Amino acid sequence: DRTMPLARPTGQIPDAAWTSGFREMTEPWKGAVGCLGVAVFFAMTIGIISWQALEQSPEEWVLRGRTGGMLWERRRGALLLRALPAGRTVVVIAVGGVPATEPPPPRDRCWQDGGQFCYAWEEDAELRLSLEPPPAPATECYGVRWTPLRPDVTLKDCFSMANVSWYGGASIRAQHWPLNGAESHAQPFVSGDFSKNPTGYGPVLERYFLGSTGVTVTVAPDVPLFLSLESNRHFCLETPAGRAAVPLRYLLCVSPDARTPLPPRLFPPRRSPVWRYRGPAGSAAKIKRGLRSLAKRLKRHHLQEGVLALGERCTAILAAAVRPDHVPSERRKRHDSTRAWDPSLIEPLQLSITLSPYASIASPLFLRSLRDGEAASYWLSLQPQSGGCSVPLLTTWKGRLCARLNITSEAALSWYLARARHLRQVLGAAYVVFEGAEGNAFLEQDVPPPAELVGDRYTGALAAALATLGNATVISAGARSSHLPLFVQMSPLHSDWSHAGLKGVIPSVLHYSLLGYNFFIPDAVGGSLASDAPGDPELYVRWLQIVTFLPVMAFSTPPWLCCDAWVLNLTRQCIQRHQDFVVPLLLKYSEEWLSLGYPIFRPAWWLSPTDPTAFTIEDEFLIGDEVLVAPITEKGQTWRDIYLPGEGYLWMDTNTARVFDGGTILRNYSASLAEVPVFVK
Repeated sequence: DRTMPLARPTGQIPDAAWTSGFREMTEPWKGAVGCLGVAVFFAMTIGIISWQALEQSPEEWVLRGRTGGMLWERRRGALLLRALPAGRTVVVIAVGGVPATEPPPPRDRCWQDGGQFCYAWEEDAELRLSLEPPPAPATECYGVRWTPLRPDVTLKDCFSMANVSWYGGASIRAQHWPLNGAESHAQPFVSGDFSKNPTGYGPVLERYFLGSTGVTVTVAPDVPLFLSLESNRHFCLETPAGRAAVPLRYLLCVSPDARTPLPPRLFPPRRSPVWRYRGPAGSAAKIKRGLRSLAKRLKRHHLQEGVLALGERCTAILAAAVRPDHVPSERRKRHDSTRAWDPSLIEPLQLSITLSPYASIASPLFLRSLRDGEAASYWLSLQPQSGGCSVPLLTTWKGRLCARLNITSEAALSWYLARARHLRQVLGAAYVVFEGAEGNAFLEQDVPPPAELVGDRYTGALAAALATLGNATVISAGARSSHLPLFVQMSPLHSDWSHAGLKGVIPSVLHYSLLGYNFFIPDAVGGSLASDAPGDPELYVRWLQIVTFLPVMAFSTPPWLCCDAWVLNLTRQCIQRHQDFVVPLLLKYSEEWLSLGYPIFRPAWWLSPTDPTAFTIEDEFLIGDEVLVAPITEKGQTWRDIYLPGEGYLWMDTNTARVFDGGTILRNYSASLAEVPVFVK
């Protein structure tokens, strides 16, 4: 007999056969199969969870460079920048506005490009990281770009302050160094006037942050940016929701230490001590008499060198008398001969005048522009929604309702600069101060600004225009303008010992200098915002001792009005020390600033970049690398602890000639009221 070979079925088991066979199974067998399926399911689930918790790393590399790289940390939903080969984390960035608990995959949508990483949170935002060309050989940079995929998504990255001291960014009312101790709610990153908004940001800011780990954060200039500071936790960069897909873009760079130079800058010439005029201001005749009287008093006290500074109101009164805008031309000749101002009356002192881009709505300038139909061209204006005429955007300035110069108009800007040159000439002024450069008038009125005036573009454009007047020009704000040869006037401070007063001077000096504004005019000795308490001679002296070592010494209250005769003698000595000792140092380190980009006024960590103790010192500063100034900033004290930076260096006290080792702390170091501790390396 033939036996047929068994054939292997090639088709699927017929459904009918499978289901009929299952029906024929007994009930106990059905229960056993069901239990087995449930057991397998739970075993697989537990296995997957265990693998994720135990085997899968909580961090994964998403982009690696030559000396470091970016990682994603699942637990916190954060980006990490880590330096190699030591594996040191230099910055932790908590991601907000997207579902941070969802980890990116091991590979990304830019896998074909080893220099990028791309990932999208579906319907929320897209992240793109990229390696960027470094500005220096020992530096590595990473570009970070968040793009919202819906208009209601707020992009927010928060930079941790744990084990990192941060510097730069915005000036604040009570300036701290570092900014870890500052507090501020989320608000537009725009320069402002503390007299209008005490909790806002101040007149000098840059989109540049420096960490003590050697990391820098530079935000793109065209990003509409909000900044918040949460004391000792983090600072956050965010873009407002409701805009059409506005990305958040910034550059992360890491260097071996925090001494990261900025691009070289230009520098203006030095100024002599500034004496602010606070005399009678009721008329031009009273102002002239007051200036002559102040000049004679200064000469009598052997303080005859310097600048007499007129405020905006006195400048306007004197200018109207010398060359009145409202007097017809045929009558001006008669006025000129009797009302002319003669600068020789205050020689050898020089004159400084003050202007602003504001015009009162009751002023002849503004009224004439209305009459001639040129208001929209000369002043910032609101554009009509549909047809009609433009309306000047009104704001307040020094308690008056004013219009603000339209710097986007070439005609208005040319007229304004010509007027400034003319007033400088007819008044014989050596210097011109421009107040009111800070702020965005549109944002103050909750009106969207035009594209050419977004953020701080008004301040930057005005500074660029004023730089054409020459390097004897002072401006009240700085934003993207540290490369210009302009002096920057610091904000007024309170006449007290707080961080809004004396304690805020050195943090402000370090902040300005780090951002590239090395030539600034500090507030007047003793502070401009007087308190209700009577004048404090000790505060005046300690303030005087600090400004002796700054670019310009400014006075509002003369020493003979506030203090005893010995303070007048001390003022003379300080001015002489500034001219003989400090000015040569400033000129020397200006050259280094130009060639290397290093700030002139440096923090203690500049010579001790790896010592955590140096990162939080805010009551000392260096001039270059060779002079350390450590003044007293506490009321009633005649001693202090002094940190001498730079292990391996030697420091000599200029008062006693004693020599000490660098990298040490001098405990309870004596400094009488007439002394300021100054050390030379």
